[in-house]
Amino acid sequence: MTALDLSSPVAVVGTGTMGQGIAQVALVAGHPVRLHDAVPGRAREAAEAIGARLDRLVAKDRLTAAERDAARARLTPAADLADLADCALVVEAVLERLDVKQQLFRDLEEIVGEDCLLATNTSSLSVTAIAGALRHPGRFVGLHFFNPAPLLPLVEVVSGFATDVTSATRAYETARAWGKTPVACADTPGFIVNRIARPFYAEAFAVLESQAADPATIDAVLRECGGFRMGAFELTDLIGQDVNEAVTHSVWQSFFQDVRFTPSLAQRRLVESGRLGRKSGHGWYDYADGAERAVPHTAEQERPPVHVTVEGDLGPAAELLTLIREAGIPLREEEEDQGTRLVLPSGGQLVLADGQTSVEFRDVVYFDLALDYRRATRIALSASRDTSPQTLAEATGLFQALGKDVSVIGDVPGMIVARTVARIVDLAHEAVAKGVATEEDIDTAMRLGVNYPLGPFEWGRRLGRGWAYELLDDLHLRDPSGRYAPSLALYRHAYATDKREGTS
Repeated sequence: MTALDLSSPVAVVGTGTMGQGIAQVALVAGHPVRLHDAVPGRAREAAEAIGARLDRLVAKDRLTAAERDAARARLTPAADLADLADCALVVEAVLERLDVKQQLFRDLEEIVGEDCLLATNTSSLSVTAIAGALRHPGRFVGLHFFNPAPLLPLVEVVSGFATDVTSATRAYETARAWGKTPVACADTPGFIVNRIARPFYAEAFAVLESQAADPATIDAVLRECGGFRMGAFELTDLIGQDVNEAVTHSVWQSFFQDVRFTPSLAQRRLVESGRLGRKSGHGWYDYADGAERAVPHTAEQERPPVHVTVEGDLGPAAELLTLIREAGIPLREEEEDQGTRLVLPSGGQLVLADGQTSVEFRDVVYFDLALDYRRATRIALSASRDTSPQTLAEATGLFQALGKDVSVIGDVPGMIVARTVARIVDLAHEAVAKGVATEEDIDTAMRLGVNYPLGPFEWGRRLGRGWAYELLDDLHLRDPSGRYAPSLALYRHAYATDKREGTS
């Protein structure tokens, strides 16, 4: 099954931001495009807005004047649904209400030909449920673009329970012909991106709610240590707190209130207060003119330790040994069967976040997972009230000697980056095990859809197959609510690796 021929008309119903963006994508690809909106006059206004954007593309040398003129000639406002009768594809981008979408497609089914592909751009509703209103649900598919559709490459092609393989394939190939990067996905709450991305927000909010760190510090650690493009608080301010919370709530409800997707009470209070982010002028941060910019907690300068002893294998943090040597700090190495840690001159221990807490051990400081310890510009440390000030000072001085800013947070198991990455890896494994998508498509979706520095499987391979399982298992022991219980898929993955390596 091939993509739609460029001579085939494409219709977009709903002319808001997403509808206009999808129409522009199809138009620039070469299709005749029909725009329809239930509100009289909106389709014509949308056509004018798209024309203005085409003008800007010409000004930026991304489109020739001739291409713009040809595209404008192919764009037609449609006053009535009946004007879409000869379309080969209709994409819906209307209000996110099941009854509204179902009625629209019932009406379209009476108008378009039997071979017309029907698609929804829904981000939160079930594709299967929308198609349930149709006499011929096999031709119905989800085409979930990301905003802004003309710029972001990812399209989730979602097959509902009754979607024919030929329909899904044609939608996939058409999206690819439009210059997009499609990924195939089964109809599941949140599809790929909105399902697997939930821990990125949830764990940041959980650290805040535990009083372990403030939003500016958590965001800085996610960016400067974890390698994420934006922190969770600044990103949800950009998205809109009401929008982000609505998606979280939808996924949680759709999974029958699975505790792993439980919404944040702190975010609920923010929404209730009307602090919706940039669009309202205040969210987690204040965007008013002249408002003081929130800055992350950064520790005062400390002296580096006179030497460091490494016991065991540091695993994902092994690169620190090279950095310590390059900083001129004497490094002693001792074989150790139990545990992996750096021992400081005071006798205190420095340990990579593993899901345990400093209060459980004598004189321990935990440090967070970094995407790349050499390139990271900030490291988070956590300590309990039982950690000696000398040990914390030596740990701080060590990372400062490696050229890192240091943020000291409260004693939370799994810290910030480590627990976030472990949960993302876990949800990705579970999604594959349940037939949601392939490993490759999940990695592609998370890199392109939310700009993650690595896909979950790529990240998991870097960390070692058992790393995420062991960290979550430790977290689950300390919080047996089920929120951190590793999935059976992740357990099987870790266990199979151990068996191949001959370990128990």
